[in-house]
Amino acid sequence: MATRRQGGLFDAGGGQADNPTGRTGDEHNTTPTQMIAGAPLSERMRPGSPAALVGQSGVLSEASYLGRMLRGGALSSCILWGPPGSGKTTIARLLAGREEHAFESISAVLSGVKDVREVIARAQERRRVSDRGTLLFVDEIHRFNKAQQDAFLPHVENGTVVLVGATTENPSFEIIGPLLSRCRVVVLEPLAATDLAVLVDRALSDTGRGLGSYHLTIDEDARAFLSERAHGDARTLLGALDAAAALALANIDGDGTSITLAHAEEGLQTKALLYDRAGEEHYNVISAFIKSMRASEIDASLYWLARMLEAGEDPMFIARRMVVFASEDVGLADVNALSLAIAVRDAVHFVGLPEARINLAHGVAYLAATRKSNASYAALGAAAAEVRASGALPVPMHLRNAPTGLMKELGYGKDYVYAHGREDQAAMRDYLPERIKEKRFFSATRPKEKPTKD
Repeated sequence: MATRRQGGLFDAGGGQADNPTGRTGDEHNTTPTQMIAGAPLSERMRPGSPAALVGQSGVLSEASYLGRMLRGGALSSCILWGPPGSGKTTIARLLAGREEHAFESISAVLSGVKDVREVIARAQERRRVSDRGTLLFVDEIHRFNKAQQDAFLPHVENGTVVLVGATTENPSFEIIGPLLSRCRVVVLEPLAATDLAVLVDRALSDTGRGLGSYHLTIDEDARAFLSERAHGDARTLLGALDAAAALALANIDGDGTSITLAHAEEGLQTKALLYDRAGEEHYNVISAFIKSMRASEIDASLYWLARMLEAGEDPMFIARRMVVFASEDVGLADVNALSLAIAVRDAVHFVGLPEARINLAHGVAYLAATRKSNASYAALGAAAAEVRASGALPVPMHLRNAPTGLMKELGYGKDYVYAHGREDQAAMRDYLPERIKEKRFFSATRPKEKPTKD
């Protein structure tokens, strides 16, 4: 089981949490199947106070920006950025408990500018009549386009609303700059497996909102499986636990009192890997893939390849990146690398998935294992930097083409020496413009520094 603490945000037990189902510990006159089929366990287990939270210790500490707001400090606009199940909505609901602010909530998936304007109008009226502020929670805020995000700007600026946005996407890419500059970005991390294991035990022991009234136990391997395979997502974990508990109570492959590994596997089923082919994780994973091959780490290179393939990445995208890598990072150290990369690309196009995985693995292992040289790429970067610095220097006269008589009279091509078969260096002429004729960009022993991008 993983030990690195990553964070999280769900109930650690106790009776302070919200109870969306309306049930108390004494209301269990339904059958087990009816009880588990009600409100999702993740909803029932949401905390009702900062003291009932697990994980996210850094951003939720009493001295932190968010921790101070949750404990009564002045509210200010913020963007909560984190993966699914990390607690963004829960934090917003906790902030909404402030008496001095009304709470409004919209989803960017379902709402448009008209909805935003209606919320703003209510907030303005509320401020005018009772001098009461409004906390506006916008779920999936990255789904609003630029015009929709622009609609918030003046009202966040003048304090009509305190905006709390929730997003799974990098705000740097998805939130417009003017709005981002008016908000504090709070980064939430996935839960660690150890925190997820705590949530399993709390849900099984909580008789008011959880599954405690059924007196279920859970096998250690089942707990470990759920905690690891939920990939830091508390909502996924509790949903899987809910399903696994239903299977156990129905006496499917068990004795009706214990959640087994088989129940856990069936309850969780297959969780899609965190990977957005158009979002940040796409670029994070391909970056790790390229850097692992560059470092000749074959195992890591194949791991990142597998991550992309399992998540449904386009294999031709991977093959194209390998073709670039073969010249950028292998280059002259192994002149066969580019041919191999092209062959892999052609094989992927010709064969298709799933067999093309084999071709990709072949190419990745070769590119990671072979010698590396970025000399040609670095030289191009150095030459491009010189071009930007010195501008369009005139082409030396002896290198110019002379297709007309006038051009020949003007000296175009004069004294050009045909290089083939000439061994005497005296016959060689300068091939760079006069001003930079002593410059050298390429070196076969060039250090493997990152070249200047052109």
